[in-house]
Amino acid sequence: MTVATAVHVRLFARLRELAGSDAETIEVPAQSTVEDVYRALRTRHPALSEDLGSVRPAVNQEFADWDVIVGGGDEVAFIPPVSGGATNAVGVLFEVTTEPLDPRRLEKAVAHSRAGAICTFTGIVRDSSRGRTVTHLEYEAFAEMATNQMRKIADEIGQKWPEARVAMIHRTGRLEIGEASVVVSVSAPHRAEAIEACRWGIDRLKETVPVWKKEHASDGTYWIEGDQAVQSQ
Repeated sequence: MTVATAVHVRLFARLRELAGSDAETIEVPAQSTVEDVYRALRTRHPALSEDLGSVRPAVNQEFADWDVIVGGGDEVAFIPPVSGGATNAVGVLFEVTTEPLDPRRLEKAVAHSRAGAICTFTGIVRDSSRGRTVTHLEYEAFAEMATNQMRKIADEIGQKWPEARVAMIHRTGRLEIGEASVVVSVSAPHRAEAIEACRWGIDRLKETVPVWKKEHASDGTYWIEGDQAVQSQ
């Protein structure tokens, strides 16, 4: 008798649209891999991409390889490309929110008596992209995993700039032109360290934190995946 393993699947952004579902339970044979789960999911939702290179899996909110064995009750998320020793860095604030962002709040969070400099990056919604007029944006996030990844980035910053303090926050939902979508603030003893760490932090956030941007443009709507614009279904 074949023993089945039930896993909880979550889908985000364009993959959620293609499947018409954001979460479901799938039964696969015992000792199945993450890839087996995705293949089983595609039998239900053939519109999902066959190309594993265009999808990144995560198991229990940690990025995983396709050959990882899943167990009963595991949460397996399939993620499209987005728009991990000891450390002395202090991560003081990590959030995903639908509320308007206040950069001054993050600066207050990272400020302390030994910080000689605070560098803050604020990402702003602009009115054009790739030659298109943009009317507004929508952001979607795997919120629990996003904050965990932000903490990991703070740990990585601590390995490079041991006295840094880090705060990160990303907004989700509908954003109008001119509104702030993301803020990263870093304090350090000296300005060069604060500037370098802040730039490194926002670059890593864009690479690894599961947040997706949908552009509403004059000629349609597009998911932004890496440096590609993929038309929404």
